[in-house]
Amino acid sequence: MITGIGIDVVHVQRLEKWIGKPGLLERYFHPDELELSLSRGKSAALSLAARFAAKEAFGKALGTGLAGIVLKDILVVNSHNGKPEIRLFATARAALARAGASKVHVSLTHERDNALAMIVLEAG
Repeated sequence: MITGIGIDVVHVQRLEKWIGKPGLLERYFHPDELELSLSRGKSAALSLAARFAAKEAFGKALGTGLAGIVLKDILVVNSHNGKPEIRLFATARAALARAGASKVHVSLTHERDNALAMIVLEAG
């Protein structure tokens, strides 16, 4: 059963600015996300924007926002075939349990100036 749906869009230019600010990315992204995204060179901002949108969409799907959730506790990765997946830790995992959900589905897309993420939470 679907327990929540969230969607968010992030302007890539926002993340381009963040890349130049020491310590800012580390506040919002899991170290594995940063390593993967920053290794993508010119498309690093696109990758980070999509991942940030996924974090925001997760809060919307919960119906409570991201209050009390450490954003680094939400890790957006890609499977071996490129499918985006979310791994939750500590505060994010607890929020998912409080929402009565056990599975998170994610879809990401980006083009030029915008990145978009959609999250579906599922129980059972």
